[in-house]
Amino acid sequence: MDSSVSSPLAQREAADAPAQEVATGRIAVVLFNLGGPDSLEAVQPFLYNLFADPAIIRLPRPFRLFLARLISKRRAPIAREIYAQMGGRSPIVPNTDAQAEALRESLGDLGTIGVFPVMRYWHPRADAVAEDVAAFNPDSLILLPLYPQFSTTTSGSSIEEWQREAKRVGLKNCPTHTVCCYPTERGFVAELAGLIKPRLEEAAKHGKPRLLLSAHGLPEKIVKDGDPYQRQVEMTAEATREALGIEDLDLVVCYQSRVGPMKWIGPATIDEVQRAGADGCPLVLAPVAFVSEHSETLVELDIELAEVAEEAGVPSYHRVPTVDAGAAFIEGLSQLVRAAMKQPPGVASLTGGRLCSPDRRGCPCRP
Repeated sequence: MDSSVSSPLAQREAADAPAQEVATGRIAVVLFNLGGPDSLEAVQPFLYNLFADPAIIRLPRPFRLFLARLISKRRAPIAREIYAQMGGRSPIVPNTDAQAEALRESLGDLGTIGVFPVMRYWHPRADAVAEDVAAFNPDSLILLPLYPQFSTTTSGSSIEEWQREAKRVGLKNCPTHTVCCYPTERGFVAELAGLIKPRLEEAAKHGKPRLLLSAHGLPEKIVKDGDPYQRQVEMTAEATREALGIEDLDLVVCYQSRVGPMKWIGPATIDEVQRAGADGCPLVLAPVAFVSEHSETLVELDIELAEVAEEAGVPSYHRVPTVDAGAAFIEGLSQLVRAAMKQPPGVASLTGGRLCSPDRRGCPCRP
């Protein structure tokens, strides 16, 4: 563990520290998520938007857009087959809408609340949502990524796009509080641990289980350049282990969805599934960075890796659902909003300040 970063328990206690009362009024909360195609015809343009993002392919614009066209065209047929297995569309938007409605209800005592989901690579995009928020005319604006762990490729990219569109529609002067990350937030961790525990108990009927906490991978170069994501995933894993309270828990953090020739952070989830088969371990696999179901859980984990597990001889394979609109998770998001409003406008983690060690240059909080 980084010596400059406190324990998960200390971070949660700091987040719970008393502060000034939360102001009430017209409050807009913007929920950021990745997005997904809403039809098979939307798959290729969705992929183009993804790979055209300078946070994803870090090349000068002409080369980046050329590669985005090439990659999206080549990957579209495979991706369309994946989405066809999910009924022809991604469930991210309806799932996020359900989270937004639950969060709006939990914040109702603060005044007039609007919760606005915005997707990075497909509709509803930041340009349209920014106009909706401007029409809502908020007194305060809370930016809340549905990515518990900060990365320049996810929360960072979404917030940057939002800031451009907010300026365009005249929201620049609205007091804005940005929650950049919450990898050890109490409700998120409690929801995750509560979903994991019964699967561990079921898997234990087949031997001592191994828990894989699987997150989306990143190219190693991005992490070496100072992106805090991998360290924050490890923080979530540490907090989850603590919440489960199981002695000698066999827990491994791993990373899925690797694409392209670059070296990615590891270990790879598929390799860990195969290793569990070689070790004769029953497996419990939990998405630790995804908070709603989508192609990388419903297809990659439920179908593709389940087949790998069977072929590898894993005695029993159990996939933990995402936290979705679980009560503890939504309460955690509510507390993040309330805590952010007690702070001056700006960017902060769940602790109200910087969470990352100084070497994580991708952290959006000032040192």
